[in-house]
Amino acid sequence: MRLSDFDFDLPERLIATRPASPRSSARLLVAQGDAITDAVVRDLGQWLRAGDRMVLNDTRVIPARLSGLRHRSGDAGDTQARIEVTLLVPRADGAWGALVKPLKKVRDGEEIRFSNDLSAILEARHDGQAALRFNLTGDDFDAALAEAGAMPLPPYIAAKRAADARDKDDYQTVWARRPGAVAAPTASLHFDDPLLAVLQAQGIAMTHVTLHVGAGTFLPVKVEDVTTHRMHAEWGEVSAQAAAEIAATRAAGGRIVPVGTTALRLIETAARETGQIAPWEGETDIFIYPGFDFAVTDALMTNFHLPKSTLMMLVSAFMGQDRVRRIYAHAIAQDYRFFSYGDASLLIP
Repeated sequence: MRLSDFDFDLPERLIATRPASPRSSARLLVAQGDAITDAVVRDLGQWLRAGDRMVLNDTRVIPARLSGLRHRSGDAGDTQARIEVTLLVPRADGAWGALVKPLKKVRDGEEIRFSNDLSAILEARHDGQAALRFNLTGDDFDAALAEAGAMPLPPYIAAKRAADARDKDDYQTVWARRPGAVAAPTASLHFDDPLLAVLQAQGIAMTHVTLHVGAGTFLPVKVEDVTTHRMHAEWGEVSAQAAAEIAATRAAGGRIVPVGTTALRLIETAARETGQIAPWEGETDIFIYPGFDFAVTDALMTNFHLPKSTLMMLVSAFMGQDRVRRIYAHAIAQDYRFFSYGDASLLIP
């Protein structure tokens, strides 16, 4: 299975840099079996039925991009350097793993100041990443980060424009609850309160799980034999209540529809041991590519993904490679908008 099997040509004009407004006005490609239908997200309920259960990732994106100054005094006088930081993951010792650019401009033990309230000491570095210890913790840290930080937009958006105040709402789901992600579960960005109300009135149940999406979600696959690729690990939890709700829906004949590949990867992780959904907590590096045996998922709502990405491999595993090629060719021909702020698809094998 070669990396080139998951490549396609995407016109630059189809990469979205802002989301649809209102959220549920985004377009929705519905692929059910061999049929493809062009629709709108607000009409999602037409393809779902009472008794189905949507699985929603309630992670909350933190404003993980920081710009600060490193000050240094020496024989030549005082100098300073602009330092850009992207927080990656909180460490068990209380420090943060982070990308620091340019890392060579900061020595171990030096302070980077991001605002009057927020600063960090670079404690160590390893494999191109740094360990930063901030001067604040808990709610004080969260408040200072909210003030000083910017949303960590994906590289293909950040290359076109800087994050701004709009992104603090746009790049967050309406049900975001548990802080910890440095990338959004983007399929969920299409939901607003009116759509949720319609679905619930229709008898569509909803279960929340948590997967803190990491920056590794944007890392390219660098091996030609995709089966040798190693996924980054991300922390997640399927609570006992969530597992019981999903199991009850399946027993009653309802369908399980994760919203986004993050929710799918998490519930499939929680079912790997026995083939049945069970409570689970920990770090998952599950890699889903063609040949994977899905234990829980009956349908998937997801955005349109990068060529040669692990997410293209996931949807190809779910729908079949030939079918996904037809779906993506249709999406490009019909000018669907791609990637994090783009349009959505509902995939029903």
